[in-house]
Amino acid sequence: MRQLLLRPGAEELSYEIRGIVKKARQIEALGYSMTWENIGDPIQKSNHVPDWMKEIIADLLKEDKTYGYADSKGVLETRKFLADLNNERGGTQISAEDILFFNGLGDAIAKLYQFLIPTARIIGPSPAYSTHSSAEAAHANAAPITYKLDPDNQWLPDMEDLYLKVRYNPSIVGILIINPDNPTGMVYPKEVLEAFVKIAEEFNLLLITDEIYQNITYNGITAVPLSEVIGDRPAISLKGISKEFPWPGARCGWMEFYNRESSKEFSKLCQTLENAKMIEVCSTILPQLAIPKIMKHPAYFKYREEANAQIGKRSDWMREILGDIPGIKFNPTQGAFYNTIVFDEGVLKEGQSLPIEDEKLQSLLDSWLEENNMPLDKRFVYNLLAAEQICVVPISSFCSDLRGFRVTLLEENEEVFKNTFRRLGKAIGEYLKSEVVV
Repeated sequence: MRQLLLRPGAEELSYEIRGIVKKARQIEALGYSMTWENIGDPIQKSNHVPDWMKEIIADLLKEDKTYGYADSKGVLETRKFLADLNNERGGTQISAEDILFFNGLGDAIAKLYQFLIPTARIIGPSPAYSTHSSAEAAHANAAPITYKLDPDNQWLPDMEDLYLKVRYNPSIVGILIINPDNPTGMVYPKEVLEAFVKIAEEFNLLLITDEIYQNITYNGITAVPLSEVIGDRPAISLKGISKEFPWPGARCGWMEFYNRESSKEFSKLCQTLENAKMIEVCSTILPQLAIPKIMKHPAYFKYREEANAQIGKRSDWMREILGDIPGIKFNPTQGAFYNTIVFDEGVLKEGQSLPIEDEKLQSLLDSWLEENNMPLDKRFVYNLLAAEQICVVPISSFCSDLRGFRVTLLEENEEVFKNTFRRLGKAIGEYLKSEVVV
């Protein structure tokens, strides 16, 4: 080309969660069926959208207004409804003007980092959700800055690690919190959220929280919204309906701005995000119109309660199957519908393998393993894919020095769920015991 096309940092954008699908499709082309554990798509796992919810959406499609533009910031009625939901909790209060809709939370995340100056860094958790870490790295033209989540302490954040990184890196202007967390399934206790706020107050930082899974908790755990503990700190909450309804194809997410007048710089950021949405005209209107109708429906609370209880059951089944396998760290999940399993240090080695009888599968695997400097957990994931046709995601792709993999808790068929994780558990044992081929 006449000139370079990509700006520095653009190559940091990656999404192994979907990238591994290309490998899985190669196996499907050989006639094998695949067990998908790579992505949090409830619909892919046969989650049933209730008929009453479908009827609401169908009725909206009969109304002409469904086919027009919305206000640039989002449907006013829906923004008022969401502001009231926040305000009923008694924490930091907002109005409809503090809510801004996007075409999915991924769109919101991209826009948020896009307008930060490259030297303004947002420190986030590790393991990190790829959409956040990739966008932050791309905007900064540098690797993400992260604080550690500790698998030896129920995946709670290492607050000393966070404090020291913030203290000695003046480029950090904000802290990202994902609660409930993806990829670990951990839910922050209130005192941990308060510790985040304390650090933000000491160093005058913006708080950003991804709360898309806030209403997906189980087994006696509830998620505390950031708005209940921030006081007068500037903050942004990122929310959406993709997993909760579930309606991932709606691509509907929003930001809630807290205390936007508490900081001149924060107020300018909020206004810039609103201006950017005005240039786009608006976000998709149908799901916005549906939100209050669905969430006010008398069946909604029971639906969410029962769905959460089922995820909680699957979390228990997973613990029963994987919890005592030697060589891994296993933490039961508390929220969202993911679990991250980490290998003990030193148990993964070059040349470990799983038995594969089909020469075509072995040939595919061999070609994948030619990748240079492949993390050892990715080698396991590729072996698992070829040997068991189970598609998981390596934790090394979540901006982490740990080695392990993420799975989902979405499979609703009990027999299929248990069979999948029994096969997975057996594969872990076989792989770790396999002779190292030099």
